[in-house]
Amino acid sequence: MYLVSSCLAGINCRYDGNNNLDEKVAELVKAGKAIPVCPEILGGLATPRDPSEIIADQEGNRKVVTEKGKDVTAEFKLGAEKTLEIAKIVDAKKVILQQRSPSCGAGKIYDGTFSGNIIKGNGITAELLIKNGIGVLSEADLA
Repeated sequence: MYLVSSCLAGINCRYDGNNNLDEKVAELVKAGKAIPVCPEILGGLATPRDPSEIIADQEGNRKVVTEKGKDVTAEFKLGAEKTLEIAKIVDAKKVILQQRSPSCGAGKIYDGTFSGNIIKGNGITAELLIKNGIGVLSEADLA
């Protein structure tokens, strides 16, 4: 069983109220081989919501802030923890997550400047899943 980013399954849960439909991911869900999750919604954030990115301080401590400067780290961490709980319940060995997202970012995330620059890295949820031995893929890995 896979967990997949809900937006990849065609669910309108992105920050802007849209989705990132990936037909291969949607087929996995339709076939009962994957369960869609949105860590940001699980963490209590609304749809739509202000865009958020990860920023790091000099010591490497990461936090998530909105474009307007609001710290939403707690919501992102809560969503990550709930996603991990679901992964354990369904015994998911792998997840397919949306690149660039501050929660799901699998391998690539925005650089924290809200300028569209992309850097190597993982979102809050992706990082927690990796630390707990769950394989993380991005939608690009399915191509």
